[in-house]
Amino acid sequence: MKRIPLIGAILIGLAFPACADPRLDALVAAYPDRLASYSDTELVWKDGSRMPLGTRQSTLPFAERLDRASIRDQFAIPYPLASSPFQGPALDSDPGRLRNEAFFLKMYGDCRKGEVTSKLRAVPWLQDHGGGTIRITAVNGVANQLEKVSRELDRLPAAMIAYLVPTSGTYNCRPIAETNRLSVHAFGAAIDINARFGDYWLWSKRPDGAVIWRNRIPKEIVEIFERHGFIWGGRWYHNDTPHFEYRPELIALAKQGWPRE
Repeated sequence: MKRIPLIGAILIGLAFPACADPRLDALVAAYPDRLASYSDTELVWKDGSRMPLGTRQSTLPFAERLDRASIRDQFAIPYPLASSPFQGPALDSDPGRLRNEAFFLKMYGDCRKGEVTSKLRAVPWLQDHGGGTIRITAVNGVANQLEKVSRELDRLPAAMIAYLVPTSGTYNCRPIAETNRLSVHAFGAAIDINARFGDYWLWSKRPDGAVIWRNRIPKEIVEIFERHGFIWGGRWYHNDTPHFEYRPELIALAKQGWPRE
């Protein structure tokens, strides 16, 4: 039997994690210009830096988890594609809303330090319907993907254009409402379509804290965004229906049917 030299065995072990994880596979595949690989405990970036992945199962209450999400936490709640029924999600079912801020800061830069604006690119928005120009990050090809979204949306029936023009914003260096966490808008990787037809959980929150889920955004619009790697805030219990953000790893996993039993 042919023996593998020790150095070869070590390299194989580094290339293939001891416990492969389809979620982390999807993450690395989604950002090939930035991410290199992962081990059982760390995410490895192309520049050689490493980040802790966090525990496989968090015991933190949801509100604390939002503030202290690990990279693994980002996959804790599966994202359902637009082909799934549009309905109110279960309590605290917010797929994609758990975000590790250190991950996003390294990926896109810190707007508070002026690291994001130089990476923004002007993208024409629904040119056939006078949508003007929006600014979105070019990192990870986000601007290219949003331009594809715009071209497809431009071909929708005229009745749907009111949901899309004007938009309610892309890049904005700000925190999420009532938190200290940066919005994905602060990284230039999100867009809000026309808020006039949007519904937001803080607007519908009852005195007892319960949220009334409501949506007016047509399925056809959501499907186009998802096709190009953007998840939709209408899939959240804490709903934000005008909101779309670039999270292709969650879309890829949804198409693969994860999590599998």
